[in-house]
Amino acid sequence: MATPDDATQTMIANLEAKTGRALADWIVIVKRSGLAKHGEVVKMLKSEHGIGHGYANLVAHRAAASDAGSADDDDLVAAQYAGAKAALRPVHDALIEAVKSFGSDVGIAPKKTYVSLRRSRQFGLVQPSTKTRVDVGLNLGDRAPAGRLEASGSFNAMVSHRVRVESVSEVDAELIGWLREAWEQA
Repeated sequence: MATPDDATQTMIANLEAKTGRALADWIVIVKRSGLAKHGEVVKMLKSEHGIGHGYANLVAHRAAASDAGSADDDDLVAAQYAGAKAALRPVHDALIEAVKSFGSDVGIAPKKTYVSLRRSRQFGLVQPSTKTRVDVGLNLGDRAPAGRLEASGSFNAMVSHRVRVESVSEVDAELIGWLREAWEQA
């Protein structure tokens, strides 16, 4: 199953074949243009260079280092738990520590607003949703929601279930068991 990161890498690889220039060359063109606003850069690339919208958007983000692929994993996590959400960082850390104990095939992939938990595919995610709560998304298939284990609903379409966590004490055997179950199914 392809991930968004895989799709971006494919786009980057295809950019040169489609345009005759590599991503690094396009970034130089953007820098030399003097344009700073994303929309202006996209418009310039499309109108002056004939690049399709998707490629222009990719180049504009990479030139400004404003996409998740341009950021360091530690910086992405730090940004998620900055300001009013800083008190939730210990919850995140406890969850990640527990998940890493499952095996060497656990992938931790920070994005801008959440951290993806992967094996052969995504089995869960950790997202600071409010200043008082971290949501843990789980892919548990058709498992019936019960108690703390809710259907994901409108929380996130990439997972089937959600557990709301407000403190480190709630990163307990029950939650870790659900995470392990999702990991085993991935």
